Amino acid sequence: MGRGVPELVLELNGRTWTLDPSRSYTLGRDPQGDLTFEDARVSWRHATISWSGRDWVVEDHGSTNGTYVHGTRVQRTEIGPGTEVRLGNAQDGPRIGVGAAAPAPQRAQAGQAQQAPAYQPPAPQAQQAPYQPAAPYQPPAAPYQPPVAPVPQQSWQRQPQDRGAHDPGASVPRQQGHAADAGGPVHSDRSPTTFHQLALGRVMRIGRALENELVVSDLQVSRHHAEFHATPDGRFEIRDLGSHNGTYVNGQQLQKSGSALLGPNDIVAVGHSTFRLVGDRLEEFVDTGEVSFSARHLTVTVDGGKQILKDVSFGIPEKSLVAVIGPSGSGKSTLLKALTGYRPADQGDVLYDNRDLYKQFAELRQRIGLVPQDDILHKELTVTKALKYAAKLRFPADTTAAERQARIHEVLVELKLDIHKDKMVTSLSGGQRKRVSVALELLTKPSLLFLDEPTSGLDPGMDRDVMQLLRGLADDGRTVLVVTHSVAELAICDKLLVMAPGGAVAYFGPPEEALNFFGYDTWADVFSAFENYRDYDWAGRWRGSQHYQLYAADIDAVAAQPVTMAPPQQLRPPKPQSWPTQLWTLIRRYVSVIVSDKFFLGLMVVLPVVLGALSVVIPAKLGLAAPADPQKFNGKAGPIVMVLAVGISLAGAANSVRELIKERVIYERERATGLSRSAYLMSKVIVLGVITVLQGVIICAIGLSGRQLPEEGLVMPPAVEVCVSITALGFTSMMVGLVISSLVKTAEKTMPLLVMFAIVQVVFTGVLFQIFDSPGLEQLAWLAPSRWGVAAAGTTLDLSRLMPPWDPEHPTVLDPLWEHSAGMWATDLVVLLALGVVCGFAVARLLRRHEPEVMRK
Repeated sequence: MGRGVPELVLELNGRTWTLDPSRSYTLGRDPQGDLTFEDARVSWRHATISWSGRDWVVEDHGSTNGTYVHGTRVQRTEIGPGTEVRLGNAQDGPRIGVGAAAPAPQRAQAGQAQQAPAYQPPAPQAQQAPYQPAAPYQPPAAPYQPPVAPVPQQSWQRQPQDRGAHDPGASVPRQQGHAADAGGPVHSDRSPTTFHQLALGRVMRIGRALENELVVSDLQVSRHHAEFHATPDGRFEIRDLGSHNGTYVNGQQLQKSGSALLGPNDIVAVGHSTFRLVGDRLEEFVDTGEVSFSARHLTVTVDGGKQILKDVSFGIPEKSLVAVIGPSGSGKSTLLKALTGYRPADQGDVLYDNRDLYKQFAELRQRIGLVPQDDILHKELTVTKALKYAAKLRFPADTTAAERQARIHEVLVELKLDIHKDKMVTSLSGGQRKRVSVALELLTKPSLLFLDEPTSGLDPGMDRDVMQLLRGLADDGRTVLVVTHSVAELAICDKLLVMAPGGAVAYFGPPEEALNFFGYDTWADVFSAFENYRDYDWAGRWRGSQHYQLYAADIDAVAAQPVTMAPPQQLRPPKPQSWPTQLWTLIRRYVSVIVSDKFFLGLMVVLPVVLGALSVVIPAKLGLAAPADPQKFNGKAGPIVMVLAVGISLAGAANSVRELIKERVIYERERATGLSRSAYLMSKVIVLGVITVLQGVIICAIGLSGRQLPEEGLVMPPAVEVCVSITALGFTSMMVGLVISSLVKTAEKTMPLLVMFAIVQVVFTGVLFQIFDSPGLEQLAWLAPSRWGVAAAGTTLDLSRLMPPWDPEHPTVLDPLWEHSAGMWATDLVVLLALGVVCGFAVARLLRRHEPEVMRK
């Protein structure tokens, strides 16, 4: 300590620090700081204390909730012995005491605690001896019998030092607490973020708007979300105020504008905040990522009894980066679906903060982000537009454009994408596109982030950039689990999960110890061993190892929160916006995508022009060649109508045949966040229907120009009637294209089916050969849209009398669907459109296959 500098001591939770004037001291939630706080009201880097050359000063660094000295919020002020500093709240925020230094014999070294040392969990006995790596695996003559170490206490959520050099936090999730002991919900025994006093006769409203008594700054929360109030008998009740994302009691959603009485162990969830009644006091817990997450005995069995996941158990420390690797067929993708609720395991539990994810999916899905292997955004849009539409769909309808834009800007800055915000997604590099996919998920501030093969197809440099991005996300307060084939950057992860062939765990622990555990020098050798010794009990070797005792043995130590299951309809996530709002947003986004795709836009114009022109090369009139002599026929009228019909059938189906398959990953993710299936499908039907109708008008305008038509139509002018028939055929063909798109697994399979569909339409038009009065064939033709489309046009043109009879000996035997009457024209149209409606219901049913399984029950 320099001469003349007054020595200062800080006191926090029984620990003291003697300050060194040659350096500054950082206060905040950052575990790398000097004074670390486990309180959500404290910012990551909240404030600093330093010697200014004249006085000791405390300086706030733009914290969210402020720094207070003697109850007054300050930006920078002098402090000295007797000063009381609080962070985050003037009354009950974490308190730092300031005093004078003790006499020299009692002083500790600068920056070190004098009293209670920093928390260090007890080291297990197994660590007393240095770990000896196993020898490279050779098939054993006798069953493998590894040494078994004593079981430490709660080792799967263990010491910060086990998380490697990239330790994102010194806090550890704790598993006991009074709520857990009472059999109620738990919060890992964390201290409440803040307290609120409830009084009889007083209503406490919760929401995003500032006029609420309890303001929750979370865009997942509606402006006026819910309210607490007392009943006449002195009990308290929670009432939903028509919120968009729902109000939950013990994980079960209240009906909109519904209510529920609360007991002492009931947990009310609103967005990322949960509330618990303790007497007449309301405790608030804000989910800032300090949550435990564990998988317990996950087993997935497919048809035939084959297990693709076998008793998978592990626990993830909070705010950490975990990598999952393994050879093909080891169940990595299945594990990811089980962990996120997309495909729940047949046996076992997934616990989020000791809460059953499968049973409380509707609430907890807001806390989980998932980035699939394929990009979950439209590449034809700019980065800002893609995020704008995603925010519009995910946030409540009462969020303003300014609120959404502010959140988008925060995410872009955090991921260093702000310089690319006006670029088309398709123009970005692979690593930048993956960042945009991550940005989309971060909009809702998830505590858990899962990624499936984010580095697939990237070069080593981009691979490193993506993994470093994930490292930073974990350090900023999230738990990140990444499934990957790349082993180059495993060292920056906190934990590594290695899956063996057959879906069992072969290793879970620090990545730097994994190769020693297997006894090999490279991961290529490990994967070769998996392939060469597929029948070896890798899971048994893991369970018999000391690593299992250290990192997974006590996974069952804590019981999950008991939950009373709600009806299946309550398990479905609520829709953030109303159905019309979602539909309008989806239509606008789809139109933006189409307008941005110049090639597709040009093709939609050129295709009907070419198809219409093909009918022009057939030199014939569509009216009778000699009206005074009905025995003379126009033999080319039928082929002209057939060309028009087949052309619009091809155009309509081509418009839609790729639209669902190319967006399947996007739909799967958005459906899990509350997207309406019917709104999504209707947006496709409306936009593609309008395009197809316009194409039908173009085809008819070209194909019918210069033709001699009948003088009168059945209901309206003949040209209009024929055009209506042709465009209706195009609309139904477009719906058939959507069915094809929902059936196939890859976009490449759509083209052969499109060609087959076009050929079938040619055959069943009824123009090439006689279809009526052909048992079996006639009924099969009823399923072809072209049969009814040509028939509707044929009634207007009186095609039965215009074409030569099929049987010259019986010229009065005519196709009944071509009868020249208004009733038959309407019947043909109704049946044609009914086929389109049936296709719509089929598509809606097929889309259910691409939704989280918990939402299909």
